[in-house]
Amino acid sequence: MTLQMCEDAAMAAIALQAGRRRPEAQQAQTLGPIDPDVVSAAIPAFFIGRNRAGLWVAREANGSIGGLFLFKSSAIDFANRQSKPERCALVFPTETFELDIENRGNPLIVLAEGTRRLLARMTTRGRP
Repeated sequence: MTLQMCEDAAMAAIALQAGRRRPEAQQAQTLGPIDPDVVSAAIPAFFIGRNRAGLWVAREANGSIGGLFLFKSSAIDFANRQSKPERCALVFPTETFELDIENRGNPLIVLAEGTRRLLARMTTRGRP
C-alpha cells in the first residue's frame, strides 16, 4: 500500500467521522492565554487538538504560528520544529478548536477540506 493510498483512506475516514458527529460535539473552543502559573513564558507552548473536520491543529499559545495536519504526530513534530532549539510544552484541549491564523502546516489540507465537505454532502444526500 502506498503512502498516497493511506492518506486517501485516512481522509475518507475523517470525512465520514465528521459527517456523523453530533451538533453539540462540533462546538469550537476559543483558546485563551495559558496561565503563567502553569507554563513559564520562557517555554513556548502549543495547543494540539482536532478541529470540527477531524483534522489535527497545532497552534502556538500566543497565536503567532499554527498549522493543520492529517496526523497527530505531524502536529507534534511541527510544534517541536517551531520551538527549536528548545523543546515546547504541549497542551491538549479536550474540546475541538479551529485554526484562526494562516495555515503554516500541511499545504494540501485546503484540498482535503474541500474533499471532506464534498463527501459529507454526498453521504447526507443518500440518507432517507
